Amino acid sequence: MRRGIAATALVASLALAATACGGDGSDSESGGPVTITWWDTSNATNEAPTYKALVEEFEAAHKDIKVDYVNVPFDQAQNKFDTAAGSKGAPDVLRSEVGWTPAFAKKGFFTPLDGTEALAEQDKFQPSLIEQAKYEGKTYGVPLVTDTLALVYNKELFAKAGVEVPRTWDDLKKAAATIKDKTGADGYWGSTAGYYAQPFLYGEGTDTVDAEGKKITVASPEAKKAYGTWQGLFDGKGLHKADTTAEAYAHIQDAFVSGKVAAIIQGPWEITNFYKGSAFKDKDNLGIATVPAGSTGKAGAPTGGHNLSVYAGSDEAHRKAALTFVKFMTSAKAQETIALKNSTLPTREDAYTAKVKADPGIAGFQTVLPAARPRPALPEYSSFWVPLDDELPKIASGKVSLDEGLKNAETAITKLVPDFGK
Repeated sequence: MRRGIAATALVASLALAATACGGDGSDSESGGPVTITWWDTSNATNEAPTYKALVEEFEAAHKDIKVDYVNVPFDQAQNKFDTAAGSKGAPDVLRSEVGWTPAFAKKGFFTPLDGTEALAEQDKFQPSLIEQAKYEGKTYGVPLVTDTLALVYNKELFAKAGVEVPRTWDDLKKAAATIKDKTGADGYWGSTAGYYAQPFLYGEGTDTVDAEGKKITVASPEAKKAYGTWQGLFDGKGLHKADTTAEAYAHIQDAFVSGKVAAIIQGPWEITNFYKGSAFKDKDNLGIATVPAGSTGKAGAPTGGHNLSVYAGSDEAHRKAALTFVKFMTSAKAQETIALKNSTLPTREDAYTAKVKADPGIAGFQTVLPAARPRPALPEYSSFWVPLDDELPKIASGKVSLDEGLKNAETAITKLVPDFGK
């Protein structure tokens, strides 16, 4: 999941820092337009063109502001911004993954947006998304797009096999075997990435940590049961074996859009790519359902998405221009444009226009959003998926036992939150 996983790439060169204005104020002092820098972390091929077009629209309407648009690879952006902000060379605006927001706010890299132009229409946004943009009572981001995980499935293959949409993981396992028998396609292919295993934890009423209780729960009995269910979906009729290669994400995606696999767990950021596949030339063949429930009867997936945040190191002129830009980019009109072009989910109800909801992918994901669970406002939270990304592939491939792998993850998480108990 490109948007929910904490960045793990090594810090690259700081060439991008040269494009960041860092709030030096030189352009405004010379009497010309203020030039702000925006680091956009969207997919360069599928999403970035829409954002570039909106930048041009913004500049046309605001002659006194220029935007230096920089597309930064998502898996590098967190570390690049962390380094750039620490050296006072960060961009004025960052498209920040929701999990990064509290972490950068804690470091003082983001400016509070409460009472500013950027949040003038705060009541239009989904309250849970505004809450997720807060840290210690202050709001550090304006929600731009939101997402969650869902069970996406091939309606034609499900109908041919005569199976219904599974409500539980056990149902999914049974359906996969029937689909294999009736169609020859695999019924389900799971991911070994930590973010994609979160629904299994929620299904057992647990998480990687208990943030309120300050307790690490990734190796608790409930978590072991959750990951045991996750592990069991790599072995059996119609269940594709675990792919632990670096290309696993692409392999799973390609198999699904070509009709070789009937169901996967995926997010709305892939809607446009689904439609490019041979299995979904007819967009209505794409089925979207809430992820299956665990033994507790609970079902849910993490809330993802991106906020637009303003760099605290920018001077007054650049900060003011940045706030104007953020307000424009998160307006109902801009969000409608983004949704129509990129098939991503708006964060404000007034952007879910009839045109937007005419897209079956967006309409389908909108129905699963109520089951999405906001992440706790814990700066380290997104970093917990890094040790899981290391250990879960080992567990899935049999290189380490479930107990050993979760114990290793617990040890790594302990280093991230040393004040948490077990």
